[in-house]
Amino acid sequence: MILCADIGGSYIDFAEADPSHQLAHRQRLPTPTSDLEGFVSALATMTAGYDPAIPLHMAIAGVCAPDTGQTRTANIPCVNDVPLRELLTGRLGRHVLVANDAHCFALSEAMQGAGKGHEIVFGIILGTGVGGGLIIHGRPVIGRGGLGGEWGHGPFIAQSAGADAIPCLPCQCGQNGCLDTIGGARGIERLHQHLGGEVLHARDLLANWQEGEASARRTVDVWLDRMSAGLAMIANVTWASIMPVGGGLAHQVELIWALDRMVRDRILREQGSVLVVPASLPADSGLIGASWLRD
Repeated sequence: MILCADIGGSYIDFAEADPSHQLAHRQRLPTPTSDLEGFVSALATMTAGYDPAIPLHMAIAGVCAPDTGQTRTANIPCVNDVPLRELLTGRLGRHVLVANDAHCFALSEAMQGAGKGHEIVFGIILGTGVGGGLIIHGRPVIGRGGLGGEWGHGPFIAQSAGADAIPCLPCQCGQNGCLDTIGGARGIERLHQHLGGEVLHARDLLANWQEGEASARRTVDVWLDRMSAGLAMIANVTWASIMPVGGGLAHQVELIWALDRMVRDRILREQGSVLVVPASLPADSGLIGASWLRD
């Protein structure tokens, strides 16, 4: 058995995972985002009564640097710059592993979801922003600073002759022109407004696109062009044979299939089968992925 926690900015979800990685005995508590003692206490409450020999594996909405052990997260400031694994191992009296939630998403899809049976899987997050994780032979490629898979950052947005002008917006990472600024749900809304469209929720914008409305089609065409270019580069570099998509935009299945077609048109190899696909385990990806973590 493994104890699993998926820690977001609003809630901590907790479950037991059996040897086949099936989840049971779920719990949920609000996340104490500003109180480190309260944060530790919540996890102590959830794990109380379990044999200390049973490890706790955690997915968290943040970066866990393997070289320093420190955690950085925008939504849970109480754990910023805290060596969370070391702290919790001591305070909870059990072995603890901590990983980024996007890496856990990718791992869940690689081991039990759409990527099962594939040697190289790149998981794509298209939520509020853009994220991802690379899995090779069942292990996340994390990198020294814990930022492996962050494909949404870097000055990707460039102008082509005759192309629609795309906003080169400042990103929270400190750079300008990152795909993260236009790639997620808020980003495509921002892009639509920049291209002259009305203020719309991403859901309504994509509904208009499916109905053939001209301004929505223009926005989505630009979005697909930029996003597929970034993903084609990832596919060429990693040679991933499947790229499952999670996050809110993953529910827009027609958009994902359109993205898949454009990515496959741009990669170096022939890809007879689909490459970019909707995730099959989006609801429990944090918990399931955490259950597959290894030292």
